[in-house]
Amino acid sequence: MTTEKLKQYIALFGGLLSAVLLFLGSLGVDLWWFNDNTIDTFINVLITAVPFILVVYGVYKNSYIVTKQAKEQEELLKQKGLK
Repeated sequence: MTTEKLKQYIALFGGLLSAVLLFLGSLGVDLWWFNDNTIDTFINVLITAVPFILVVYGVYKNSYIVTKQAKEQEELLKQKGLK
């Protein structure tokens, strides 16, 4: 999944939230904390947090110091001269 595709999914989610806001407004439901400003803020948080989480996960998965299996794999790579 590319960064651009991820942004498209997040924008789609923001559009869904906006549609829910309009639907609730048409029913006369007024939630003071659920408005266009909070939706935009939430989308901005997602746009910055999701890539950060993916990078942290990638670093975790590619680290040889976290799990026992990773340490064993590192030793095997050193024995084969690949690291």
